[in-house]
Amino acid sequence: MVEHIVLIKFSPETTKEQKEELIRRTLQLKNVIPGILDIQQGFNFSNRSQGYEIGLAVRFEDKASLDNYGPHPAHQEIVTYLKEIGMEDSIIVDFHLH
Repeated sequence: MVEHIVLIKFSPETTKEQKEELIRRTLQLKNVIPGILDIQQGFNFSNRSQGYEIGLAVRFEDKASLDNYGPHPAHQEIVTYLKEIGMEDSIIVDFHLH
């Protein structure tokens, strides 16, 4: 299995409603993209967030499923939405689970 973790930083103009819509749309990916075993996303409440407001964790069956996820049209719609609402930065970590 593979874990895919994303931390997202937004511009100050991005609204809470836009971020909530992002979460709603992202969680639907489990129903659309093959190979997703679990997907969780939410608001970061850590006092060590360094400005990263939303965290995403996606568990995939294998690396091939992760490789399919990136270019998948449903994921690309999320990427486009992120750009539209003012994503400033992201950190991505992918690793195999043992």
